[in-house]
Amino acid sequence: MSNASLSPLPSADRPDVATRLRDALLGASFTADGLLELLGAPAYAALSRSETVPALRATRGDTPLELLVRLFLLQQPAPHARVADVLPVDACLESGWLDHAGDDEVTATVDVRPYGGPGGEDWFVVSDLGCAVGGAGGIGNHAEGVVLGVGGASTTLAGLTVRTPVSAALDLGTGSGIQALHAAAHATRVTATDVNPRALHITALTLALSGAPAADLREGSLYEPVADDETYDLIVSNPPFVISPGARLTYRDGGMGGDDLCRSLVQQTGERLNEGGFAHFLANWQHVEGEEWTDRLRSWVPHGCDAWIVQREVQDVTQYAELWLRDAGDHRGDPADYQARYDAWLDEFEARKVKAVGFGWITLRRTGAADPSVVAEEWPHPVEQPLGETVRAHFDRVDYLRSHDDAALLEAHFTLSGEVVQEQVGLPGAEDPEHVVLRQNRGMRRATRVDTVGAGFAGVCDGTMSAGRILDAIAQLVGEDPVALRDRTPAQIRLLVEQGFLEPA
Repeated sequence: MSNASLSPLPSADRPDVATRLRDALLGASFTADGLLELLGAPAYAALSRSETVPALRATRGDTPLELLVRLFLLQQPAPHARVADVLPVDACLESGWLDHAGDDEVTATVDVRPYGGPGGEDWFVVSDLGCAVGGAGGIGNHAEGVVLGVGGASTTLAGLTVRTPVSAALDLGTGSGIQALHAAAHATRVTATDVNPRALHITALTLALSGAPAADLREGSLYEPVADDETYDLIVSNPPFVISPGARLTYRDGGMGGDDLCRSLVQQTGERLNEGGFAHFLANWQHVEGEEWTDRLRSWVPHGCDAWIVQREVQDVTQYAELWLRDAGDHRGDPADYQARYDAWLDEFEARKVKAVGFGWITLRRTGAADPSVVAEEWPHPVEQPLGETVRAHFDRVDYLRSHDDAALLEAHFTLSGEVVQEQVGLPGAEDPEHVVLRQNRGMRRATRVDTVGAGFAGVCDGTMSAGRILDAIAQLVGEDPVALRDRTPAQIRLLVEQGFLEPA
């Protein structure tokens, strides 16, 4: 299907109407909190699974909020006269937010989803019809230029991003504009790009309806719309990272072979970042026979950048193909077409010797250091979002460890990070544990095994004594040679600092 199958969009040149519509939505409590209160947690969660029946059952009344949920989220036509009681209906019809449906009803031309900002802001994310509920496959909208609303990937990236005041931010592949909306809250200037002009139009609507400043919107792929001399303090991208045969769906299929789009995006970012600037990406990458995935990702990191790469999930090629075939709703179509598409995915992977696909986060920070840090790790366990402050702290620790050799670490003072607990593992009744685990209850929620010296060291770190003096005291307690203990412990201290269990005092 082509863009011709998509409904006409509201005018992006009527900020006055967007303001009036926003005021009306807020007046009816059409907000993230209002939606949750009306629907209840089960019906609210069902929407993300493409299930609308619980929400339809919860909105059978006649309150303004129920009317707006049916109209803007559930694609239900509503009586013109009743909508006029809640919205500036004539202005919305004239500017294209609403359309006539029969003689006495109106219908929405786009989905509008309430979205709560990190500072308690009441924002609204605009998307194509059917795409605020369960993605493009939720209500069967397969048009190639379709623009999705807020999904799990969108919120993951928003939560990962370091939120400090910056002069210039760039959102590559803006889609419905959610990352640009977040950036507008702490960036003086926001530029948003997308290969799909419809996405740029919808981003303008999202920003206007949310009461955010307008962004500089540019059409083109990746960095093509950005001048060679333009640099940024923050770059974010939730790119069309799906590794697929062809480029059928613009919002997810990048059109390059394998994981070349993600690789190109990462490699081209270094020269676009200002010193100290951050870049955050979601990405997929291939697991190729005979190659370590960490080596593959390390080769992507541009010169002059620190990097933190976290692999969150790995799927074999059959799981991966099935995931994205279902995302497009292909499993509900003709079985022969579904089988042909499935075969095409597996043919592509076989030709490239791909055995699995990884999904995760890539964060870059521009550095002037002579020895950039590149950390690539697998962490499939639950984390605590938002993680932006955790990401920023990771790179602060990189700077600290880079500037402190072992001798300097022993002279330094440390404190135990908040909400770290100790677990002892061993047989019941044993005098000593087999091993000790330190576990974080915040941020990445890491766990790391330490020996009894490491556990004792971490437990007394309150910033009052240097690391060396603490080790000397431990050596006296356990009867070890203090010089030998000072020689072998800095590596463990370095690991505890790197992973965020200890903080420089």
